[in-house]
Amino acid sequence: MADGHTITIEQGTRRIRVVHGDQVLAESERPLLLRETGCPVRYYIPAEDVRLDLLTPSETHTYCPFKGTASYWSLPDAADLVWAYPEPKPDVAEIKDHLCFYDVEEVG
Repeated sequence: MADGHTITIEQGTRRIRVVHGDQVLAESERPLLLRETGCPVRYYIPAEDVRLDLLTPSETHTYCPFKGTASYWSLPDAADLVWAYPEPKPDVAEIKDHLCFYDVEEVG
């Protein structure tokens, strides 16, 4: 990647859970851990492990020169809580069909 910027993706080995209020939004034993220069570790969770029925697509889109264009989803009381890269750049192709949340808890 350009100018010393690196992204590494590895298969997580710990069970993770995403909770908002009293609702479990996601639980997975197979998250991807994405480490990016200058950013905290992010967990990308397979879509089938996320309660998509609770989330509403947002109008928000952001662009990352390393990952591509992100789409966002919201809860009624939490805007743009989760994002994904529907068409990620080739270097990070593994994160396709995975969603990422700001707050993730390791549970095992």
